[in-house]
Amino acid sequence: MTDPLARAADLQRVPRGDVLGTYDTYQEAQSVVDRLAKADFAVANVSIVGNDLKTVERVTRKLSWNRAALEGAVSGAWFGLFVGLLFSLFEPRTGFNFALLLAAVLIGAAAGLLFRLASYAVARRSRDFDSTRQMLASNYQVLVTDGQLAAAQDALARPVQE
Repeated sequence: MTDPLARAADLQRVPRGDVLGTYDTYQEAQSVVDRLAKADFAVANVSIVGNDLKTVERVTRKLSWNRAALEGAVSGAWFGLFVGLLFSLFEPRTGFNFALLLAAVLIGAAAGLLFRLASYAVARRSRDFDSTRQMLASNYQVLVTDGQLAAAQDALARPVQE
């Protein structure tokens, strides 16, 4: 039986072992591990290590007052629709209430518009664009624990049985 404290300490270190292969994308490294799993190799002895990590931020668009107002109104209307449906469907006296649903959508749209414009006004001075962020590695190495390299290579050499 393994000691849970020793296992937790291992998670704080970069894995060590023999390099089975180096790949340009995570998907390639993941497919190798998948092939090992299908060949009944003990994948608990395998790690994927990303090397030379970089943060990549891709600018997707410029923000404006009009766009902020539209986004706020749309997201608020969706929330209003959800709340209105809940109240309309579970109204025991009158059954489905279309007026209540419409009122909830309009109130939600107005509230969303106001909140989004207020948040845009606060953030506008520091950031006038939207972007997506991701962490990428220059390459990915598939490592196996020491002494398992030959067995892993043999497992990869066998034809895949599905």
